[in-house]
Amino acid sequence: MIVELGAYGLVLALVLSALALGLSTGGRLRVSPVLAGAGGGAMAASALVTLLAFCALIHAFVVSDFSVSNVALNSHTDKPMLYKVAAAWGSHEGSLLLWCLVMTGFGAVLARARGLPFGLKTSAVAVQAGLSLMFLAFAALTSNPFSRLDPAPIQGQSLNPLLQDPALAIHPPLLYLGYVGFSVCFSLAVAALVEKRIDPAWGRWVRPWALASWAFLTVGILLGSFWAYYELGWGGWWFWDPVENASFLPWLAGAALLHSAIVTERRGALAGWTVFLSLLAFSFSMLGAFLVRSGILTSVHAFAVDPERGIVLLAILAVAAGAAFVLFALRVPELKGSAAFAPISRESALVMNNLFLTAGAATVLLGTLYPLILEATAGATISVGPPYFAATFVPLMVVACVILPAGPLLAWKRGDLKGVLQRLWLVAGVAVAVAALAFLMFEPKKALAAGGVGLGAWLVLGSIHEVGLRTKALRAPLSETLRRARGLPLGAWGMALAHAGLGVFILGAVVETSFKTEAAAILPVGGELASGPWQVRLDGIEVIEGPNYLAERGHLTVTPVEGGAVSRTVTAERRFFPAGGQTTTEVGLDFRGLDDVYVVVGERSATADGQPGWSVRLYFNPWARLIFLGPAIMGLGGLLSLLDRRLRVGTGTRRRPRGAEA
Repeated sequence: MIVELGAYGLVLALVLSALALGLSTGGRLRVSPVLAGAGGGAMAASALVTLLAFCALIHAFVVSDFSVSNVALNSHTDKPMLYKVAAAWGSHEGSLLLWCLVMTGFGAVLARARGLPFGLKTSAVAVQAGLSLMFLAFAALTSNPFSRLDPAPIQGQSLNPLLQDPALAIHPPLLYLGYVGFSVCFSLAVAALVEKRIDPAWGRWVRPWALASWAFLTVGILLGSFWAYYELGWGGWWFWDPVENASFLPWLAGAALLHSAIVTERRGALAGWTVFLSLLAFSFSMLGAFLVRSGILTSVHAFAVDPERGIVLLAILAVAAGAAFVLFALRVPELKGSAAFAPISRESALVMNNLFLTAGAATVLLGTLYPLILEATAGATISVGPPYFAATFVPLMVVACVILPAGPLLAWKRGDLKGVLQRLWLVAGVAVAVAALAFLMFEPKKALAAGGVGLGAWLVLGSIHEVGLRTKALRAPLSETLRRARGLPLGAWGMALAHAGLGVFILGAVVETSFKTEAAAILPVGGELASGPWQVRLDGIEVIEGPNYLAERGHLTVTPVEGGAVSRTVTAERRFFPAGGQTTTEVGLDFRGLDDVYVVVGERSATADGQPGWSVRLYFNPWARLIFLGPAIMGLGGLLSLLDRRLRVGTGTRRRPRGAEA
C-alpha cells in the first residue's frame, strides 16, 4: 500500500507542478497576486508530495519489498541498513526521484522568498515549475521507481558493491544540491530576461544560490574523488573520466558565475555575462544527467544504459536550454551594463577570472564530447585522456591562479596596479623562494613540479596576506588586530578560505602527480615489496565473512626502507559479493603525515618459484592528504560565506507595492 501511495504521490507531484506553472504564468500575465500565490502554493505542495514519494521508496528498500522492480534490482536482505537506504538513490530511477525532490524543494523555497519583485518572482517560479514538470514527467512516464514485478522474486540482486560505501551514501545528495541548485539561477535568469530586469538587486538574488550550489558541488565532487581513490584500487584520485568531467563542467561554470554575480551585484556590470553563466551552469548539469543516464558512456559512475531514456533527456535539455538561450539571444542588445570600469580594476580582474574559467570549461567540454561525436559520425574511436587536459586545461588555470591574489586587493572601478604589486612583492618573493627550495629538495629534480609548488604557496600566502592587510596584522596592536578580525565579514573569511583551499589542493596535486611511485609483484607470505621510501611485507592472508560478502584479508606491515619511522600494520581486502557475483578491492591506507602508503591485494597466484602468493601493488602518494583537504577548505569557505548577513537577500532594500514592477 505504501508503494502505491508513493506512485500516486509521484503522479500528483507532476500534476501540481503543471498547476504551479499554469497559475504562476496566469498570475504574471494578469498581474494577479492571488493567482501567483496559488502557483507558489502548488509548487510547495508538489515538493511535499515528492518528499512523501521519496520516503515511500526508502521504506520499500528498508523492508526489502522485492515486488518493486527498483528494489529487486538494487537491494538484498543481507545488505547493511545504511546501504539499503542509500540504494534508494543508487539507481537511475531512485536518483532521478531525488533530483525531482531537490528541484521541487528549491522551487518551494523560491516561491516563499521575500523581497523579490512581483514580476521577477512569479516568472522565476513559473520557470522552476516548468523544469520540475519535465523531470517529473520523465520520472513518472519512463523511469518510474515504483514499478511492480509479478511474480516478485524471493531475493534481490543487491546494489553494485562499489557503491556500498559511506562516502557514496552521501555523495549523490550533495551533488544534487549543487547540480539542481543551479536550476534556481537558471530560473532567475530566464525570469530576468522575460522581465527585462537585470540589475544589482537581481545579482543579489542570484549570488547566494550560485554560492550554495557551488559549495555543495565542491563537497560532492570531493567525496566522489576520495571514494574513487580508496575504493577502486587504481591508485589515483582523478582520471578525467567523462562522467567525472560531467560534474566538473557545472562546477567551473558555477565558479565563473559566482565571481560574475559579484560584479553585477556591486557595480551593475557584466549583467549579460552573468545571465549567460546562469543558463550555462544548469545546462551543464542537464548535460551531465544525459551523459550519465543515456547509456552513451560506459563508466563505473554511470547510472543507466538505456538509449531510449537518453533521447528523452536530450529532448528536455534541448527544450529547456534551447528556449533559454534563444531568449537570451533576443535580449542581448538590451543587456548593457550600467557601470564603466578601467582596465585595471577589480571588475577587470573578475572578468579575466571568468574568461579563463569558461575557456577551461570549453576545453573540458571538447575533450569530453569530441570522442562521442567522432564515434557517432565517423565510427572512429579515439581516447582523450590526461595528456590532452594537461596541455589545454592546466595552462589556463595556471594563468588564472597567478592573477587571483591580486584581484581582491584592487579597488572597484579603477585600481592601482603599482600599489597592489607593492603589497604583494613579499608574498611573491616567498613563493619564488618556496619554489626554489622545492627544486633543490626534490629528487629527481623537476622544474615544473617546483613551479607548481610555488604557485600553490602563492595562493595560500596571498590569501593569508589579504586577511593580514584587512586586520592590520603585525602592523597594529594585537587588540586592534583581533577587533578587526572579529569585524571582518564572513564573506571575506569565506573568500580567503576558498582561495587558500585552491592553493592547498594545487600543492597536493602537483607533488602527488609528479613524484608518486608504484610497484607490483606476486608475494608469498613473508614476501616484501618496496616503492619509494616505503616497503611492505605480506604477513598473512585470512578468509573472513562480512554481512553480505566473503573476503580474503591481507595483513601487511609497512616499514621505511631506510628506517627512522615506526612500522605499522594495515589490512587490504578482496571481497566477493555472492548476491551480485561481483568482486571488489578494499585498499589498505597508511597515513604518513601528508603522504599516503597505498596497498592493494589482488588475486591468488603463484610466485616465480611456484609458491602460493598473492598479487600486491604498492603506491607511494606524497602529499595526497592535501588533494582532499584543499577542496574541503574551499567548500567550507563557500558555506561560511553563505552565513554572511550581506547575502541575506532583501537586506536594506525598500519594500515595493505588489505588482509595481509588472
